[in-house]
Amino acid sequence: MDKNKRLLRTGVIGTLIVALCCFTPLLVILLAAVGLSAFTGHLDVVLFPALAFFIGLTGYAFYRKKSQRNPVCCNTDRHGGETNE
Repeated sequence: MDKNKRLLRTGVIGTLIVALCCFTPLLVILLAAVGLSAFTGHLDVVLFPALAFFIGLTGYAFYRKKSQRNPVCCNTDRHGGETNE
């Protein structure tokens, strides 16, 4: 698996997990079941920056994938680099 696919997969999976924990009571129930319900008041301090990070990572992976598919060629010489003198 190439680097861009792995980066994209990490970004998408991370975004889905953090969004699931942000917008559903899943993490609150899990923390209450383990006895750590005192930390539920501070979840937004961790989850919102993590969500922003993983959304940014996904966007960066899409950008890299798109730029890899359409590489910009800098060689404007029509002779393939050979010059006739």
